[in-house]
Amino acid sequence: MKELVEIRWHGRGGQGAKTAALLFADAALGEGKYVQAFPEYGPERMGAPVQSFNRLSDRPITLHCGVEEPSVVVVLDETLLEIVDVVRGLVEDGILLVNTSEIPQAIRRKVRLEGRKVFTVDASTISRETIGQDIPNTPMLGALIKVTGFINLERMLDDTRRRLEKKFKSKPELIDGNINAIKRAYQEVKGE
Repeated sequence: MKELVEIRWHGRGGQGAKTAALLFADAALGEGKYVQAFPEYGPERMGAPVQSFNRLSDRPITLHCGVEEPSVVVVLDETLLEIVDVVRGLVEDGILLVNTSEIPQAIRRKVRLEGRKVFTVDASTISRETIGQDIPNTPMLGALIKVTGFINLERMLDDTRRRLEKKFKSKPELIDGNINAIKRAYQEVKGE
């Protein structure tokens, strides 16, 4: 891992970009990493474009500003590719991960991206089939840890389960669905 890794999450209000950044940070913290997780607030409402961010390091993080040159960009809603410059500032050896049924090469052409690595996973279908609704944040976590190797899959699963058990005590099927979504996306993510 580089000295400092920055991740920018793009989603729409209600898709769980903020929650995904927090879950990722919790798992990374459990592995002894220094982390930050924060959303960008504005006039967000259900369905409006939103952003959340992570910083991850083996050393204390002293930056307290927005993420301008992310190492990784995670896109929870592929329709954002048409209205938001999701690859803005993506570093030369960076990773673009998109929730889509399309292949990585099609996404590369769509965003006119040269260099960098492109990965795709159909997180919406996975979440509908495992959780029962189109909330792609947890499947995207599974894909993210697969393509980056930043944290361990078992750590992500354990930490996510613990966090969800606090929030959804009376809904074990929802907890299990999210865990299965992470596992499935980890297996199904595609790259060039």
